[in-house]
Amino acid sequence: MLRLARENPRWGRRRIQGELARLGHRIGASTVWKILTAAGIDPAPRRGGPTWREFLTSQAEAIIACDFLHVDLVDLRRVYALVFLEHGTRRLHIAGITAHDRTVDGPAGPQPPLEVGVRLESLRFLIRDRDAKYTESFDA
Repeated sequence: MLRLARENPRWGRRRIQGELARLGHRIGASTVWKILTAAGIDPAPRRGGPTWREFLTSQAEAIIACDFLHVDLVDLRRVYALVFLEHGTRRLHIAGITAHDRTVDGPAGPQPPLEVGVRLESLRFLIRDRDAKYTESFDA
């Protein structure tokens, strides 16, 4: 185990545990950690890429999220709205409201908020859920 850790400095305890399991040695990840710590071998360095939080923070100006949600009005009617949220400015844009729960699609459904001043040229990432209401033409 110590030899694996020294010869492969980028491997973490779980990777070492997996390699030992492939060789037929059943040992827990916490046991691997205890042995490596006792031998003075530090944990593997963090992978080169940024964390998810760091990525979102650095790309906030280029991210917009959308959702198709329902709103219950005071008179107990339910309407559906397509909304967009700019992550960089936290501005909410309502792209369209309809009384019908329908597919969000090109000319048939609510349109993206082109007329409300969203800087479309600076937006690179769209975050949305996997709802079946979004069609291929909406994604395009």
